[in-house]
Amino acid sequence: MHFAPRTVAFLCELLHPPQVPDPSAIQRVHNRLFEGGSPLYGSFAVTPEGAVLSNATPQPGAVSSVAFLQDRFQFREELTGTTIEDFQARLETLVPMVLVERPIPIFTAQVVTIRTLVNPGGYRDSRQFLRDRVFGFGEELERFGRESSLYGTRFVFAPTAEEPHAFTLRIESFANDPRSLFLENIGSFGPTVPAQGLDSLGLGIRATYDFVLERALPFLDAFDDRESREA
Repeated sequence: MHFAPRTVAFLCELLHPPQVPDPSAIQRVHNRLFEGGSPLYGSFAVTPEGAVLSNATPQPGAVSSVAFLQDRFQFREELTGTTIEDFQARLETLVPMVLVERPIPIFTAQVVTIRTLVNPGGYRDSRQFLRDRVFGFGEELERFGRESSLYGTRFVFAPTAEEPHAFTLRIESFANDPRSLFLENIGSFGPTVPAQGLDSLGLGIRATYDFVLERALPFLDAFDDRESREA
């Protein structure tokens, strides 16, 4: 594989039946983490929507937080340099602790979002890579009368008997860095009953990430390979 992925965002939402937010339950979990000497988040705050645990982030636009809202847990790591292993460990450590203080009979769905940047080989501008190599556009673009500032496509992969979850994959040129391609994969997973175990939550994160590495990147890599053969 020619691409070296740079994952810039991990997000995970665990949806559940609505409950009145209980900030005191989250504060007790936060205190226990500090007492154990391994706090995952440095700050605790109460907002109108619910309790939020967060870390200070030096980079503008970066976010490291988890929010406990009326109808979901919302984990966010954006532009923090977090790895897939670290993100998965955060969820697998924190969720069981919260459920002790705030029992939830079922997570009705899990939604995982992975955002990654890659640089296509041999191209200084990812728009050219998508336009010429992936889409194979030619003179027909002249009908627009101007050059597009962004190229992209979206795939929706519905659940199957073998893989009973859905993925929505977006591939675009990246406006902030013309050399980079932006990939976003959103994985949607079914219910999880905590009393029966929480392993599926970590598996959902890994499956969404692996879909990018093992399927989306090889798809793009095939176009780079084709360029090499034709050179």
